Amino acid sequence: MHQLFRLVLGQKDLSRAGDLFSLDDSEIEDSLTEALEQIKIISSSSDYQTNNNDQAVVEVCITRITTAIRETGSIEKHARALVGLWDSCLEHSLRPCGKDEDTPHAKIASDITSCILQNYGRAPVAALAVPVAAKFLGSGDAGVCGSVSSYLALAATAQAGLLARHTDAIVDSALRGNAMLLRVLPAVYEKQPQPINRHLMELLALMPQLEQPEQYHLLRLLHVAAKRKQPEVAQKCIPFLIGHLKDSTHSDVILNILTEITGYDPVALSTFLPMLKEIGERFPYLIGQMAKIYGAVGHVDEERARSCLPFLVSQLANMEHSFHHILLLEIKSITDTFSSILGPQSRDIFRMSNSFTTVARLLTQQLETAKARSSRKKPSTEVEFPEKLEEIKLTLAENEDHEKLQVKIQAFEDKINAESNTPSSIRRYSLGQFSKEERKDIRFNSSKSLALHTVLTKSLSSDDGEVVESEDVPASIFVSETDPLSQGNDKSPFKANSDRSQLGNSTVSHPTIVYTESENLPETVKENCQEETPETTASPVEYQDKLYLHLKENFSKVKAYAVEIGKKIPVPDQCTIEDSVRSCVAKLFFTCSLKGHYCLYSKSSFILISQEPQPWIHIMFLFQQSLFPEPLSIQSHSVQFLRALWEKTQAEGAHSFETAMMESTFPQQKDLDQVQLHLEEVRFFDVFGFSEAAGAWQCFMCNNPDKATVINQDGQPLIEGKLKEKQVRWKFIKRWKTRYFTLAGNQLLFQKGKSKDDPDDSPIELSKVQSVKVVARKRRDRSLPRAFEIFTDNKTYVFKAKDEKNAEEWLQCINVAVAQAKERESREVTTYL
Repeated sequence: MHQLFRLVLGQKDLSRAGDLFSLDDSEIEDSLTEALEQIKIISSSSDYQTNNNDQAVVEVCITRITTAIRETGSIEKHARALVGLWDSCLEHSLRPCGKDEDTPHAKIASDITSCILQNYGRAPVAALAVPVAAKFLGSGDAGVCGSVSSYLALAATAQAGLLARHTDAIVDSALRGNAMLLRVLPAVYEKQPQPINRHLMELLALMPQLEQPEQYHLLRLLHVAAKRKQPEVAQKCIPFLIGHLKDSTHSDVILNILTEITGYDPVALSTFLPMLKEIGERFPYLIGQMAKIYGAVGHVDEERARSCLPFLVSQLANMEHSFHHILLLEIKSITDTFSSILGPQSRDIFRMSNSFTTVARLLTQQLETAKARSSRKKPSTEVEFPEKLEEIKLTLAENEDHEKLQVKIQAFEDKINAESNTPSSIRRYSLGQFSKEERKDIRFNSSKSLALHTVLTKSLSSDDGEVVESEDVPASIFVSETDPLSQGNDKSPFKANSDRSQLGNSTVSHPTIVYTESENLPETVKENCQEETPETTASPVEYQDKLYLHLKENFSKVKAYAVEIGKKIPVPDQCTIEDSVRSCVAKLFFTCSLKGHYCLYSKSSFILISQEPQPWIHIMFLFQQSLFPEPLSIQSHSVQFLRALWEKTQAEGAHSFETAMMESTFPQQKDLDQVQLHLEEVRFFDVFGFSEAAGAWQCFMCNNPDKATVINQDGQPLIEGKLKEKQVRWKFIKRWKTRYFTLAGNQLLFQKGKSKDDPDDSPIELSKVQSVKVVARKRRDRSLPRAFEIFTDNKTYVFKAKDEKNAEEWLQCINVAVAQAKERESREVTTYL
């Protein structure tokens, strides 16, 4: 052991402890294990909890050791001794002895936890640390328990097998209110499902107490459980899932879980069909996924098929949604399986009309006929049906020129037959594969497929006006069956805020989708809905969606471009278009994707006001396309709302949304440069960065967990030094006064003189800072100038650093500290509420 360590620890000499920081890290690296073992002996002594000198010596030495381990990257070399000291803390009380006062051993445990947290990805360290971390979950100290939970949540991504051995402790801690550990359970469930299954109902009972991210992780756990195909577990969960299906925040996830269950146990859901029907009728945007559930239950036996078909047929006639092609395929699949329901000529029903409403009416009539025939116990179903078809055909002939219609049908089918030889023109049906002949049987002509053009009425609920689009359903109908351009069932990552729409603003965000009521939609959107009726008859060419065809032609390029541009420019979580004095502006909201323990933006948002909304809308459109395996159409929900935002910002005589997206597939480079420059000017990259490992934009703290503990040490300055403060108005005279500044905690402190020993002046409260802005020498100058401004509620400060590098350090530290102060304030408000 190094001589100075031997002196300080052997004689417990606090006066020499500070000299340890004068030694080079490499000089003491080989002594760290012995020093940790000596600290363990000191901290285990009977009088340690009352000996302030020993406690101070140990705290200084641990700080020096963990710093050396971090700087030399030697955690694996000293992990055993470090974890041994960590484990020894559990032999002593960790519960606070006073208000917000940690015990001596809780302080040791906290420092070591921070060191281990920074190295969560190292397997040898995790093998030693995870068993001890699991013990700390019941330690009683909220601070240590929270840090340990963060470590386990990170370790679960790479070391799920290690955590699985401690599933019982993790579940117990989660049930005691440690919601952070709900993030761990989906990962360990694959390895150790039994302990979680035993307490599954208790975990589900926590749902009302959880915040939205934790609720999502609890539902993710159920999804993992459902995929394991355990009917007894699924049956326990179904009532809970049905009960929360009305919550638009999670309806997509819940329906995915229910769909997963119906794949192997459809009978379990048969008793809940009336409840699903009630919810589906109330929230039309859920019909697409509910159709799959009804279809799966309807395949169990003929009795259930007859009970499921009326709901599916009734929804086929309902033009308030755009899931008619899914409904029709489910209906046909059931009636093909149980052919006796409609009789041998049932396929004619699917071919003889251009309207979903007409098909639904024919199916309803035939179902009623079949039901009546069954009640009278007629032996044959083939006598009455041909006559009925003849009557229907005569009725149709009275309403339209049947001969011309047949010509159009034949021309359309010839066109589709030619195209069907191309693999790219076929889109498979996910719930069942049909033969080529069966596919032909359910082909309609183009004028029907276009009932899908009523897409905007599809997601509107007259009950609450707030709708969440269902998850993207793999298109099951190839081109000849329906309009391939109508993808109204895609899961949009953007949200429209109805309140803002009523105020003349338009909003989108992701990942949750809430749509406005039709009365709040832009006029152009409502006109499209009213004009495109299912009875319209036109040639197939007129219904070729140009945007869809353009995206299809450039699909691979768009996907690749979106991935690359996403690493340079972040996609906002929410976008609001607001009217300003001169024009419309985009109000963009950014949050961190990880939301770790020290996250800067888990409760709050980084807000950016852009005078150029259209490049942002273009970027959001490309990002939206990158989420789907197929080209988007102009009828997609997300495209409709992005178009509405575009029209809100569109100058008179300018290109429409579709034209702009097609004429310039990608934003102009000058527009991207302007977006990048604006992000730099508002210091976005001080607090956010793209994480290659996570593949997403994360805040400074989540990207740098090793620095988080340093920044969060109470009372320790984040940065300090001399800056010049402007004393009068910039435009008239450049008079500067040098002062000594210290950035620590929630304040920017500065002294009246040049030394830190001079008396303090009034500090700047970071929670009151509205923005920090660079004072540019020239608008075109991309280099960082030395001067910057801090805007508070009632005053503007202008400071100047000694050089550009020093200014960069101050700017980043101030922005991180301001974000941290506001995040802390948001959490306190949330906790209070």
